[in-house]
Amino acid sequence: MWPGQQPAKGTGASVPDSILIVDDSAVIRGSLRSCIEQNTNWRVCGEAENGEVAIERVQELHPDIVILDLQMPVMNGLEAARQISRLAPNTAMLMFTLYSGEQLLKDAQAAGIKDVVSKSNGAAEHLLASLRTICAAA
Repeated sequence: MWPGQQPAKGTGASVPDSILIVDDSAVIRGSLRSCIEQNTNWRVCGEAENGEVAIERVQELHPDIVILDLQMPVMNGLEAARQISRLAPNTAMLMFTLYSGEQLLKDAQAAGIKDVVSKSNGAAEHLLASLRTICAAA
């Protein structure tokens, strides 16, 4: 069993959580992938550069968790989260963004997002802590 992981439902086996990273910046996507893969047993199953592509990837890859940026071309993170919530209600979502505030948190939660993490100093530690919390609650 992976450290901190629960057996997959109904199988008795242990499977690391799979994560889809959605951000319009290839640098951010690569940094998140490296951070997750070097510090956890989770598996990054894919990446997307906007909300529209994220929805396609969710349908293809069935990730356990989606990390969404807020501001992206084509479709922003909140709209993508609303659609992902309808298509894949068991997929947990986390928003990783430069923006913050009470209203954003309320809007994100209304869209089905579990937590909003700022892309500020200490972002990697905050992101990993939030992901662990989401996984523990699943």
